[in-house]
Amino acid sequence: MSSKYRLLVKNAKQVVLICNNGEKYLTKTGMQSLCVIENGSVVIGSDGLIKAVGPADTIRAQYPEASFDKVIDATGMCIMPGLVDAHTHPVWAGDRVHEFAMKLAGATYMDVHRAGGGIHFTVEHTRAAGPSELLASLSSRLVRMQRAGTTLVECKSGYGLELQTELKMLEVIEEARRTLPINISSTYCGAHAVPKGKTVAEATKDILQVQLPLLKDRMSAGTLRVDNIDVFCEQGVFDLSSTRSILQAGKDMGLNINFHGDELHPMNSAQLGAELGALAISHLEEVTDEGITAMAKAKTAAVLLPTTAYILRLPQPRARDMLEAGVIVALGSDFNPNAYCCSMPIVMHLACVNMRMSMPEALAAATINAAYALGRSHTHGSLEVNKHGDLLVLNTTRWEHLIYQLGGHQELVRYVVIKGNVVYDNDKTVDL
Repeated sequence: MSSKYRLLVKNAKQVVLICNNGEKYLTKTGMQSLCVIENGSVVIGSDGLIKAVGPADTIRAQYPEASFDKVIDATGMCIMPGLVDAHTHPVWAGDRVHEFAMKLAGATYMDVHRAGGGIHFTVEHTRAAGPSELLASLSSRLVRMQRAGTTLVECKSGYGLELQTELKMLEVIEEARRTLPINISSTYCGAHAVPKGKTVAEATKDILQVQLPLLKDRMSAGTLRVDNIDVFCEQGVFDLSSTRSILQAGKDMGLNINFHGDELHPMNSAQLGAELGALAISHLEEVTDEGITAMAKAKTAAVLLPTTAYILRLPQPRARDMLEAGVIVALGSDFNPNAYCCSMPIVMHLACVNMRMSMPEALAAATINAAYALGRSHTHGSLEVNKHGDLLVLNTTRWEHLIYQLGGHQELVRYVVIKGNVVYDNDKTVDL
């Protein structure tokens, strides 16, 4: 007979709740003063949901240890919510390590793109790869993200650019959702680039008349779950009017709008997203003041990707201006063959150093706000009663070490817990 409760994590030096009043997101002031309990414990029920968070003495008095399947003594450690990665492209074949050398020698993103590299190189290899090969590489990447503390991740298609490969990618994401503990938000990104030999108009027509209708059928039949729709709105890729028609069609199917905008050129993507009621817009390195104001008003999240600006030597996204304007700022790794980073702790560090965010702002952006950008902040992103029991136990007395120790997450993350189950136990003790 199983116990009433799945997991007790007790006696932590700090429990970082993020927020504790059911907030769906935090803006500037809330991000600067996160909710932290000193000497606390967390109770997770047999359903995988949080039943109690509070001072260790209070929890000890109310919940006898015998009623738990498992108890973790977190004395001298920190508990925090699992991290949320709000933007990744993790399904692909054929790495682009050779392009990194080109970029270091001065080639721009679009130079590589025009030379037949970039997205088109990956499309070629992904089209040729079988589903089992794609699932194996996706699974190993997701496990790596999980070990670095990510418990909810957004996964995009977009290296097919035609119906069969896009479906193959979405089916692989669906299979990963069924077979791995990590939580997945699935995104259709068929408009990631204009396929070779097609015009923007032809590519848009194929998405609207061929790809989306079939996707709708699969979703209605219950064989595929897709949460978001994405378009790469950029000069030389999808223009504003094509982007509008694809995003609107996705919204009409019940998908959340969550797209790439204002990355390399100011395209007025932010204003378009705000007008369409987009849940989130990613990149925004070239967003205008008007775009920032529109996003703040529409409560459209800005998913900032410090790895991309760093690797491509782009201007940094204007995180401080967005925060001052009241924009909901979230973070993502942008994991893809161009920006190969699986670690949200490194992303938070880069956000602090390069985008001038504070550590509490970066943590809020990688938890509650990233969950909001995926439409999941009612279930994820903070340690509150009735939310999923997804948390990290850090082998340190202050949570800030996860950001401060650049690349140190391998040693700091002691346990990763998803729905009350320990999915990673980083026990470094070795018998010599």
